[in-house]
Amino acid sequence: MIPFRLTFQPGVPIFEQVVFEARKAVVTGRLKPGDPFPSVRALSTALKINPNTAHKVVIHLTNEGVLEVRPGIGTVVAEPRLASAQERKALIQKQLEQLAVDARRAGFTLDELQSELGAEWRRLDSEAGAKE
Repeated sequence: MIPFRLTFQPGVPIFEQVVFEARKAVVTGRLKPGDPFPSVRALSTALKINPNTAHKVVIHLTNEGVLEVRPGIGTVVAEPRLASAQERKALIQKQLEQLAVDARRAGFTLDELQSELGAEWRRLDSEAGAKE
């Protein structure tokens, strides 16, 4: 069973969509450290995606430190590692820039954007709380 759902979005590469949903499952607590992550074959079959794409997702999440391979067990959700402030900023810099550009293009003020971001942050927190 896949611990997240994927609603295909036109124009967004499937690889990016699957990586995002997997990360979201970890952040919201649907996937906890030590939980098994689906095999490439299971991921490919369940999401009806190319096995090469599924393999790329698992490799990417492993390289990011979201997943780890444990001999004899398989791929599992990794314990979160503490990163420096600079490392944390580097992880989201591109997405922040994209968000700022998209928000300005849509006519948002900085206050409106901060309000929307806060609301989304609280929604994710409530999702995580509901899973515990």
